[in-house]
Amino acid sequence: MQAAMRRLEKEFFQILAANRDLLDPESVSVRSARSSVSEEPDYDPWENSPEGEALAAGKSIGEVERAAGVVMADLRAIADTMVFAGYGKECVRTYKALRKSIVDEGLYRLGFERLPPAQVQKLDWEVLELRVRSWLGASRVAVRTLFHGERVLLDHVFAGSDAVREVVFADIAGDAALQFLGFPRLVAKSKRSPEKLFRLLDLYDAVAELRPEIEPIFSFDSTAAVRAQVLASLSKLAEAARATLADFESAIMKESSRLPVPGGGVHPMTRYSMNYISLLADYQSALVEIFADFPIHTPTPIPPFFFDTSQAPAGQQPAFSGSSAPPTTSSSSEGSRRSAIAERFAWLILSLLCKLDGKAAAYADVGLSYLFLANNLQYIVNKTRSCRLRDLLGEEWAARQVAKARQHAAGYERAAWGLVAATIPTGDVSAGEARGRMRTFSAALEEACAAQTGWVVADATMREEVRATVRGMILPAYRGFYTRWEAALEDASAVLLSPDDVGNRLGELFSGSGSHRPKESSSRTV
Repeated sequence: MQAAMRRLEKEFFQILAANRDLLDPESVSVRSARSSVSEEPDYDPWENSPEGEALAAGKSIGEVERAAGVVMADLRAIADTMVFAGYGKECVRTYKALRKSIVDEGLYRLGFERLPPAQVQKLDWEVLELRVRSWLGASRVAVRTLFHGERVLLDHVFAGSDAVREVVFADIAGDAALQFLGFPRLVAKSKRSPEKLFRLLDLYDAVAELRPEIEPIFSFDSTAAVRAQVLASLSKLAEAARATLADFESAIMKESSRLPVPGGGVHPMTRYSMNYISLLADYQSALVEIFADFPIHTPTPIPPFFFDTSQAPAGQQPAFSGSSAPPTTSSSSEGSRRSAIAERFAWLILSLLCKLDGKAAAYADVGLSYLFLANNLQYIVNKTRSCRLRDLLGEEWAARQVAKARQHAAGYERAAWGLVAATIPTGDVSAGEARGRMRTFSAALEEACAAQTGWVVADATMREEVRATVRGMILPAYRGFYTRWEAALEDASAVLLSPDDVGNRLGELFSGSGSHRPKESSSRTV
């Protein structure tokens, strides 16, 4: 008996060693999937395929699968015999020695390097991010091919003994899976910084996606630690994501640069924050889960008019209570949870707008401060409409912000051009007074244009709207004044600007050109 068992053990080892390619986890996993599909009554593997190549490939694949099936059947027969004869320990020892090395080698080939937790914490972010990218690329293959393939092979070879299967799989894949699936948790425990948030969310998405497949692979009681590791990784990633987003919000509020942006253009903080928030909107599904049980708490109430409730499901529009949003109940729908995330995005943007209000106060010129606010709010709207924030916040929200940006632009128009427009008489004046008004208007126009050299309106549509509004404030009244007094002022010592001259000067606003005297051909000194 002993001699026979030793021969079987040797044969078992030789079959395992000689057929590594046929028993490769990928091959076993694919064969298992194809077998389950081929059992369907209407399955045709070559449907819609070119007949020649498809049949040739089909024959080749079929031959490989038949060979693998024979090998797996032989292994199962030997395992059943040895376990039944009381030599299961020897059989298991041989199996584990070969298959554990294949799992370890598979992870290594996927680029996963096992590092002590303390070493992971010491890695620079540039290095750690490369490892995160590698893990993300390997995760689906590791779970769906490597671990799944090993479980399929094990279930077949040791189908006759649940107890053996449980012990063997834990020894083969348990430790490797713990370390591989525990990597996201180690990343989540590293030092926080805003730029890490997107990788944390990538990891959360990957683990959450694979969890339903991990559960049946590691369903044994002996591999319960693997399932617990997955939950721990998700929990730690969610915790780190919430804290990192809070850090980002805090960074907005603490931004302390005092130097005004030249020309009232878009502030670097606005660009950075909106790029960050727009990228964050791509992860709304993960954020819904991460913040499901963590309603937003704001230090001040969110104005009801700031948020577009038209996107929320009927009867579940977000309420704004000042310090916190209403708690989510177990019966809350997916729509209400997404509304809560939209509210959080709205709060981030509102925090940015409040900070920009403070930045506007740094401008000595009131008109330029209004232009700064208009530029930045319009940039926020444009960014929102160009990404998934549009679906989250709603078009009504965007339209309200556009209207507010236009109000800021109107403030600029009044502050920068109101005094210029006021120099144009609207009633009856004498010739002498008209001459003085002409000189006053010309000086005011020159001064306004000179002061606004380098001022910008970043959005092309708003730029044309502002130019048109300023022309409407100045040109009609000036044209009437000019037409009435042109002949009477011929002997006056003043620079007489034609309406076309004035229109050209106003058309140069925000184009970068400086103040200059009108062309001789279109103005006269009389």
